[in-house]
Formats: sequence, structure tokens, C-alpha cells
Amino acid sequence: MMNIMGFAGIHVLICTGLNLLMGYAGQLSLGHAGFWGLGAYISGVLTAKFGWPPVFGLFASIFGTSLVALIVGFPTLRLRGHYLAMATLGVGIIIHILFVQVDSLTGGPSGLINVPSFSVGSFRIDTPLKNHYFIWGFAALGLVGAMNLANSRVGRALKAINTSEVAAETMGIKTFQYKLMIFVLSGAYAAVSGTLYVHYLNFTAPETFGFMNSVLLLTMVAIGGIGNFWGPILGAMILTFLPEYLRAYEGLEVLLYGLILAAVMMFMPRGLAPILSGIPSYFRNLAGTK
Repeated sequence: MMNIMGFAGIHVLICTGLNLLMGYAGQLSLGHAGFWGLGAYISGVLTAKFGWPPVFGLFASIFGTSLVALIVGFPTLRLRGHYLAMATLGVGIIIHILFVQVDSLTGGPSGLINVPSFSVGSFRIDTPLKNHYFIWGFAALGLVGAMNLANSRVGRALKAINTSEVAAETMGIKTFQYKLMIFVLSGAYAAVSGTLYVHYLNFTAPETFGFMNSVLLLTMVAIGGIGNFWGPILGAMILTFLPEYLRAYEGLEVLLYGLILAAVMMFMPRGLAPILSGIPSYFRNLAGTK
């Protein structure tokens, strides 16, 4: 249970960044697992191959992934709709291929091994309990940062862009700059999540960061509630624990995730979070009628 909660915290963090991109800026990314993988491999390679301290690996991971997101976002964010989705999908596939082909650094298809546990000075985070608190501490910081951003001037500008880019531009909002900024920030969230992931497992492999995991991350955000603060938490928790109860149906994960996503989009288009948040008021109103 403690291990699963650790993975849930990692998913909450990356989904929080993805929710900022999708739910507030209205930009769809189908290659976000690639940024997650970049964060994991940058820190993993620097610490396992070159002996860097994990703290420096974390900062290098954030810087490197954010730089790639900036370079990628500059041309792709000029696209809209399904064109943007296809462009980010292509970027994710290219990054995944690099993980496989640059085997002298990444270990190729076999994966990167001997990644040290995260440590700060002499204090090592090398037990499930320590990792649990460490990961969820980062998740909490990410959620607080996302909440403050959503309630700031930048957050209001992003919501205006999500509603109508044309209207936002007529109001003087520099839509492209805001979209690029949130794309880079979302990449930074993914980098931190990837760093936590690789130092938690002490190993990583390319298949973790393929297209299907990008779909899984999107499904987490959509099921929880796109644009809702509690959405990433709810969606990540559900789809992290759900596979543990579906092990008997191995090989059908893609079908099951697709059915879940289709059901949510059809019957709960705003996700589960708005429905659950309305339950207390429902019972208050019910009690008031008696």
C-alpha cells in the first residue's frame, strides 16, 4: 500500500502540471510522458553514470526538461486543436525513440540501472515510508503552487485564453507568451515527477514513457475533472489503485482505460471532482427540506 501511495503522489504531481496546461490554458498534449521521461533520465543518468548528487540531478532535470519544453513549445503552440495534439504526440514519440537508441547513456531497451536513492547530504530517502512523505511533500508543494497560480492574474489570463483566444487577444492578453509559459511550467512539473520516480525505483526503462502512459495521464486528468483543483488528485488516485484490482485482466488495460474515459466523457463530462464537491451541499439542502 505504501508503494502504491508513492506512485499515486508522483502521478498527482505530473497531472497537476498537465491540468494547468489543459484545464486552464486549454492546450492538449499527447506527449507529456516524454517530458516525464526526460526528467527521469536526466537525473538518473547524471547520478548513476557521472556520480552527481541527486539534488543537483533534480535541478538539472528541471532545467533540461524546461529548456526542451521551451524549444518544442515555440513552434507547436502556434498550432491549435488536433494539429497541436498531433505535434505533441510526435514529440513524445521522438523522445521515446531517443531513450531506446542512446543506449550508451540510457541503457537502451533494458533500462537504466543502479540509480541511487534520493539523498540530501548524509540523509538518504531509501525506505518506502521516507519516500512516501518525500513524494507527497513535493505533490503538496505542486498543488499549492498550482492553486496560487490559478487564483493569480496569470491564472485569470489563462482562463480567458481557454474560453476564447481571439477575445483574450482583443483584451490585450499576449496569448502565445502565456501558453508557452504554462507549457514550460507543465514540463517542469513533469521533470520533478520523473526525478522522484527514478530515484524511488532506482531504475527506469523506456516503455514507462511511451504513448500509452501519455494517454493514461490524460485519462487521470479527465476522470478527475479538467480545470478542477481536486481533479488531478482524484483521477491519479483512482487510476493508480485501479490496476491493482485489474491484474486478473492483464492485456486489457488499454480497452478498460478507453471504456472508462468514454464513460466519463459521456456521462460526467466535467469529471468526478465537481460531482463529489456537490455532495455536501446536496445533503445540506436535503436536510433543509425536512
